[in-house]
Parts: sequence; structure tokens; C-alpha cells
Amino acid sequence: MKAAMKTEGIHSMTGFAQARVERNGAALRINLRSVNHRFLDLHLRMPDGFEVFESRIRQAVRDRIRRGHVDVNVYYETTGTAGIEVNREVAAAYMKAVEQLRGEFGVKTEPDLIALFRLPGVVAAPGAASELQSEEVQEKLGALIEECLEQALTRMETMRRTEGQSLSTEMQGILGRISSRTKEIEALLVAVRPAFARRLADRLKDLLSGVQIDPARIAQEAAVLAERSDVSEELARLHSHVEQFQKLLGGAGETGKKFDFLLQEMQREANTLLSKTPGVESEGLAITTLALEIKSDIEKLREQALNIE
Repeated sequence: MKAAMKTEGIHSMTGFAQARVERNGAALRINLRSVNHRFLDLHLRMPDGFEVFESRIRQAVRDRIRRGHVDVNVYYETTGTAGIEVNREVAAAYMKAVEQLRGEFGVKTEPDLIALFRLPGVVAAPGAASELQSEEVQEKLGALIEECLEQALTRMETMRRTEGQSLSTEMQGILGRISSRTKEIEALLVAVRPAFARRLADRLKDLLSGVQIDPARIAQEAAVLAERSDVSEELARLHSHVEQFQKLLGGAGETGKKFDFLLQEMQREANTLLSKTPGVESEGLAITTLALEIKSDIEKLREQALNIE
């Protein structure tokens, strides 16, 4: 089975799809369901005898889906009497056992033929384990499986892409808020240096009890404090991470793990920003508030990124 090319844009790991193909008195139905998972976790359920197709089905899914917990359920049934074969020997053995029990216990009720057909081994449909020993049967049923699975995977991909577009829109909004708040912090930092000088002067005035202090010395000490609390690098890296995040949202393929790395880096910058934020006057409080809001937005991004392939 040929792998389809990935379409542009991120894909969600949540999706459901179903496909049904009917041909020559037989019907095949495949259900696909996926949720988020760190890796590709594939679970396959098939009728007895379909084990010969397992590797083909698994490879087809791996070609289209990179991450997520994926359940693949395969159902096979006949659509007419032409494909049904009755194992008369097995049916006769059941009937003989029924007659013996009727005589032994004095049961007068006649056997239920419909119930008899439900007993194991009485009815053999095409695709049963014994039938699949034939290469001809395997070839025909394999083609049916490929066709049905291709339809189901295409529908699954469409749903996962649609969900991914919704996630992308929401995450773009969050990234916009982080960028805006980062710029607000940059503007507030301009007012922080004079605040350092005012705070230092007040503290020295209290300590020296009116002794005159050289204004140049105050400015120098304020500059040292400001340098220790400089967060320009952290803000520049936050801007860079936001831009990288936005580029990934417009890309394709397996981007979820890249988002994980970027979010760790963004969280580190936000934590450093908070640890360096000076608690001076209104500017420092405003910066702290904005930094906390950025941390909150990063957590919201993390929640959304958990569901990206």
C-alpha cells in the first residue's frame, strides 16, 4: 500500500474514521480511532484467520500516522447466502449430542436451527482461517483490506487535519498574547533604571541619617543593580521562540516533539524573567504581573501541544 503525502499544517492526534467495502457477497468494515500518545501505539483487532494481513495493516497505518494511540478494528461479514458454507459434519455432531440429551432428560422441545448456526464451526464464511490457506483467497481479501483501509486512513487524516487547524488558530492567539506582553515588559524596563536610583537613594538616606551622598555614586550603584536584573536576553529569546513556534504551526509532519522542546525553553525564560524582576515601585509589579501571565499562556500552549502529532 502506497503512503500518501502529508498535507500542510499541523495534525491533531484525535480522530475517528470508518470505511466499508462490499464485493462478491462479502463486506469488510474498518474502524479507526486515535487519541494523543507520546509515540505511535497501535492496537489491532481482527477476525480469526486475518493474522496473515497484520503486518500489511500495521505498515499502512505507520506510513500515514506518526504519533498517537490508534485502535484499528476490522470486521468481516458475508452479505448473502452464496458465501456461506455449512460444515455438515460439525452440525451433525451437535444434533447427535442434542438428541442424546433430549432422550436422557426427556426434553420434547425441537432443536432451534437458527441457534445451531451460531455454534462454533457450523458456518464457515469466506475468510475463515481454513479458507485463508488459499493464496487466491488471500490475494482477493488482501486487496479488499487495502482498499478499505486506504479509505479509512484518508478520512482519519482529514479529521485530524481539521482538528489541527482549530488547534493552530487557538495557539496563534496565545502566541500573540505572549508576544504582546513581552513587548510591554520591554517598554516598562526603560522606567526601571530611574526607579533603582530612587530606591537606592531612599535606603542610603535612612542608613546615613542625612549625610550627603554623591549623586554619581548613587547612579553607579543603581547601574550595577540594573545590570544584575537585566532581562533583555530572556526577552529576546522569548521573541525568537514565539517566531519559531509560529513557523512550526504552518509546517507539516511530526511537529509535536519540537513543540515540547520549544515550550521547555519558553518556560525556562519566563522563570528566569520572574527571578530577575526587580520589586521596585509600580514598574516592577507590572513586570511581575506580565511575566506570570506569560507563564500561564505557556501552560495553555502546552495543553494544546499535547494533542499535536
